[in-house]
Formats: sequence, structure tokens, C-alpha cells
Amino acid sequence: MIHFKSFKFYLIIFFVFSACSSVPKNTQNSCEIFEERYLWYKHTKSSYEKWGAPIHLQLAFVKKESDFNWLAKPPREKLFNIIPFKRPSSSFGYSQAVVGTWEQYKKETDNKLATRARFKDSVDFIGWYIDKTYKILKIPKNDAYRQYLAYYKGWGDYKNYKQDKKAIIYATSVKELANNYRKQLTLCQKNLNRNKYIIF
Repeated sequence: MIHFKSFKFYLIIFFVFSACSSVPKNTQNSCEIFEERYLWYKHTKSSYEKWGAPIHLQLAFVKKESDFNWLAKPPREKLFNIIPFKRPSSSFGYSQAVVGTWEQYKKETDNKLATRARFKDSVDFIGWYIDKTYKILKIPKNDAYRQYLAYYKGWGDYKNYKQDKKAIIYATSVKELANNYRKQLTLCQKNLNRNKYIIF
């Protein structure tokens, strides 16, 4: 039998974690996202300082990949267009990182406890990926269009992106998203930086 105090403790932890993981009300506006989730600003800024990945680009990747849903997974394929079948990939979490690339990230960064369902780890992963794309493919870190193509296609298959119409459409939308987030941040980033001592 669970002791009442223990039950109460776990219940509080559950609600706190659920609240921190819920999707922001307006995911189209970077200022409103960070006003609602200030810790997210600190995490994206930390990733920028560590990897050089622009904050607006990190947000655009998360928006496109998972729409800020920490439990996001690709929809299941269907047999005969009716019966739910397996998922097309192991993508999961905010960044929709696949298992193999996530394990590479954890090994190279020595971040053994990183999880794809945590925003902090997800944007650090995105920063790491953007930095590696710059080193491998020489794509500037502020080039939202080509950086996302490399993220979507992978470093090895990036050269074939012109044959993938879906990838081009997605990358175009990410470029637009990133540009909007960047413009919005110019209006609120000074205030966000002033609140650097806020914990929650």
C-alpha cells in the first residue's frame, strides 16, 4: 500500500512535469513561447552559446518536427489503408531524433542521461546537429533552409535533396518559421535577458 505522503509527493511531481511538458498556447510566436516557458529560453540560449545554433532556428526545428509535443511520434503506417501497422521510423520527442543519431549525440557529448522527451536535451541535440552539419557539409549555421534539409535527409543523403519534393517543401516552411521567430525575438529578447536570474 502506498503511504499517503508518498502518494501526494508523486502526484505533485506528476502535475509539475505535465505542466512543464505541455504545449505552449501560441507556438507561432517566439516571445509568447518564452513568456510562458521561460526555462525554454534559457535552454535554447545555452545551446546557442555552446553550439552556435541560432535560437530562432532551434525553435523552428522543434515546431516543424513535433509542434512542441514532448511525446510526438510519427503516425503508424496502415496495412490495406485500414489496419494500424508499425511506425516508419524511431523518431520521438521534441526533436524527433531517431535512436541511432540520438545515441551518437549522447556518446559524443557524454550526456548519458539525455532523453528525447526533455526540451533541454532536445535543443542541445539540435544545436549539436547543426554544428556537425556546418563541419561536415559546410552549411552556415544561420542557413535555415539548407540546415533543415540536412536535418531531414541526414548528412549522407543531403546531396539527393533535390529529388525529394517533400523535403524541399518542409525546408521552405522552416525557413519562413525561423525568419518569423527571429523578427519576433528582436522585440522581446532584451527583456528575456534581463530575467536571467529567474528560475521558473
